[in-house]
Amino acid sequence: MPLYSMTGFAQIQVRVNPQLGYTMSLKSVNHRFLDLQFRLPNGLDALEMDLRRLFKEALLRGHVELTLSLDRTSQQKSGYNRELVGAFLAAFDAARREHDLKGEPDLNSVLRLPGALQAESGRDEDLALLAASVLEQIGPLLEQLKSMRAREGEALEADLHGTLDRLAEATEGVTALRPEIEKRYQDRLAQRLSAAAGPEFNQQRLLEEVAVLVERSDVSEELARMTAHIAHFRQLLGSGGEAGKKLDFLLQEMNREANTLLSKTGGVSGKGTRVTELGLAMKAEIEKAREQIQNVE
Repeated sequence: MPLYSMTGFAQIQVRVNPQLGYTMSLKSVNHRFLDLQFRLPNGLDALEMDLRRLFKEALLRGHVELTLSLDRTSQQKSGYNRELVGAFLAAFDAARREHDLKGEPDLNSVLRLPGALQAESGRDEDLALLAASVLEQIGPLLEQLKSMRAREGEALEADLHGTLDRLAEATEGVTALRPEIEKRYQDRLAQRLSAAAGPEFNQQRLLEEVAVLVERSDVSEELARMTAHIAHFRQLLGSGGEAGKKLDFLLQEMNREANTLLSKTGGVSGKGTRVTELGLAMKAEIEKAREQIQNVE
């Protein structure tokens, strides 16, 4: 199953009859959930319910805008909504007389009112044909959108695999430096033991310091969990589907391991500096991946 991005665009132009055509476009960007917005001509409100059902069947996440623009030929006879225009003119005249004002209504402004202009005949038939055509064409248009989202997802997947390769390389680098890190801690422990041999020897405090040093020197669990997280991440990428939220959670866990690794190795001299560099590189790759994951469905 492919990994889908939430970014995509699709458009189609359709001729319903010689007098009526339309352009329908879909634009998709990232969003936490499936957020749908429809820009439909007047009279097609009932169509929105059917469209919402079809979108929910085809898509999982993303902010998706559908825009439907009509194209009517010049042969179509147009008229105006007499009731609407008459009510506006009557209100204009009443306000003018009531407030003793001068001026005449602007016909251009009146006719730009929503619903002021309309076809003189065939409007209901046109709307029925238009709705039927939209429902017929929305399936192929959604597939076109999903195809683009799949191509974008393929590019995202390739970038994320590159990030995982670099994370794995950094993890292996720290693993190779573990013996040096442990030796540095052992040297520090030997120095503490030598210093504690004096008259003010406190055995309990010494044991506590030894326990802390031993715990700080062991980063094997962090490295093992990071390796497991990388493998799980690759598995999720391969499974596709609604992986975005799972991948984001997994990256949070990986960031936690990198922070712990840096905390445990921060005071080590010598090769410890190289470990710090590798830990910071891990965090940089994880942050980059988290930005990319925001666009995965």
